[in-house]
Formats: sequence, structure tokens, C-alpha cells
Amino acid sequence: MAKRLATVTLVVDDYDRALAFYCGKLGFVCQQDVDLGAGKRWVVVAPQNGGAGLLLAQADGDEQTAVIGNQTGGRVGFFLHTDDFLRDHAAFVAAGVHFHEAPRFEPYGTVAVFEDLYGNLWDLIEPKI
Repeated sequence: MAKRLATVTLVVDDYDRALAFYCGKLGFVCQQDVDLGAGKRWVVVAPQNGGAGLLLAQADGDEQTAVIGNQTGGRVGFFLHTDDFLRDHAAFVAAGVHFHEAPRFEPYGTVAVFEDLYGNLWDLIEPKI
């Protein structure tokens, strides 16, 4: 049986605020938004052309709230591949996405670190592969 990473949980402060960022600024699509009752929802977003989805999990309690924006200890935790770095970088900048650096040309591809709505670090990468 083939295996693939399907979904990764990302703790957020508010479902709708997170949807507005990931879908509105990064251009992801909302694959699922199911009301589970008691204020909980099953919300999954993903890049338009495939890849693992993000389960946007609204924080429940102080312990979960404390990790919003720092789920990977300050390291880049998410890697968004693109087939056109310049196009997507320009679109993200125009949408107000904050980049921590200018684009770099590395042996593995063109890359720049940006942060999401919460401060989680992402690489936008056009791989050379």
C-alpha cells in the first residue's frame, strides 16, 4: 500500500482569520469546513495543485494557545514548493505576506523565508529538481 502525508495540524487562534490568510493571501483552497458542534470545526486547506493539507485547529486552552506561531521552535517548519518563484513571491508580497529575506539562489533551488499570520516560518521554494 502506498503511503503519503495527507494532513498536518496547525494550531490557530480563529478558524475564519486563518482561512482568510491561507486562502486569501497564499491562494490555498478550503477542502473541508465541517461544523463539529460546540464551536469546533474540521477545517482543511491546501495548495491548489495538491500536496498535504493543513488542518486548522482552533486553540482550546492555554497550553494550545501558547504554541500558536511557534509550533516548530522558531525553525522553518513548512515548505511550499512552486513552479514559478517570481510569480508567487510577487503575489505574496502584493498580498502583504512578510518575507524575512530577499530571494536566495541555492543549489536546491530559489528560496525565501516568509512568515504566516501567526509567525510560523515557511520556505517558498522553486526546486531545481
